[in-house]
This record gives sequence, C-alpha cells and structure tokens, in this order.
Amino acid sequence: MIGLIIKLILTFGSLAYTVYLFGEGSYIWGSFMILITAFFGLFLFRNQNIILAALQMRQQNLEKAQKHLSRIDPRFLFKRQKAYYFYLLALASQQEVKMSQTESMLRKALNIGLKRNHDQAMAKINIAAVCMQTGRRREAETLLSEAKKLDTKGLLGDYIKTMKKQMGRATSRNQIRMAQMNKGKKVASKKMR
Repeated sequence: MIGLIIKLILTFGSLAYTVYLFGEGSYIWGSFMILITAFFGLFLFRNQNIILAALQMRQQNLEKAQKHLSRIDPRFLFKRQKAYYFYLLALASQQEVKMSQTESMLRKALNIGLKRNHDQAMAKINIAAVCMQTGRRREAETLLSEAKKLDTKGLLGDYIKTMKKQMGRATSRNQIRMAQMNKGKKVASKKMR
C-alpha cells in the first residue's frame, strides 16, 4: 500500500511540476518533465515486480521469479495486474505446491481476466494437465479444445498435440478409484477351474 501511495505522490507531483514549468514558460524543462511523468505513470499502472518476475520466467529462473512475486500484495493491484500475478505465481510455483492450488490460482487468473489470448490458452492447457492427472478427462478435453481456439498464432499447437496424445495414456477416474480401493496393490486374477 505504501508503494502505491508513493507512486501516486510521485506521479501527481511530477505532473504538477510539469504544469508549473509550462506555465512559467520553460518549455524545454517542461518537455523533459513530461517524460519523467510518463515514466512514473507507467509504473503506477504496471507493477515493476510483475515485470521482473515475467522476465525471470522467460529465463527459466523460477526462484527469482517467486522472490519478485513474494514482494507483491495482490490486494493493491489493479484488475489486470492481479490476473497476471496469479498466472505467474501459478506457473512459478507449479513444482512446489499442490496441483489443486495451482489449478485454483490459474482459474482465478482466468476469472479475473488475462488480456492476451495465448496467456489464456497457456492457463487452460495447464489446468487441463491438472485435470488429466486427477482423472477428469472430459474437462481436460474441453479445456484443450478451448485452448486450441485461443491459440490463433499456432504457437502452442505442438504442446496441445502432445497433451492429447498423453490423454490417451492417462488414467481414468475409475482406474484411480480402483487403485485407491486396492491400496495400490495389483489384484491377481483368479484362475477359473
């Protein structure tokens, strides 16, 4: 909250000083202050930790991405920033948290509203992977078909194809339930006499 207040003070202070400089007739310094005001305004609507976390995710450095995301309090983010916060947090912490937590964070990001279609497609693909691992095959199929529709540029086409191939090998809910009932033991079939 304090960071947001400081950003607001800096943005409006630099805007007021820019207006003052133009009023005094100092157009060169006023033009320079327009750039500074735009810089402060950019970081008012874009959280720098989300930007840094996204850069670390591109470099496959998940620990630093989580470090940047841990500095953020999502209550003080704007709607789109909050969606990308949950999206990046789910992708960065996929290996360390439960699948249900990852799924809930990705669903929360989708409900809040991810802006780009390929981000929505990637979130749906990851939710489909969780659904496949938990035995919800139909939901996984619908999510993959929705992801295919959202992937207009075809960047995720190979990934979707491999997910559909894995879906044929995935265990069904019935198989999971049978394994739980048998406590993981293989049941030997009785020979008929």
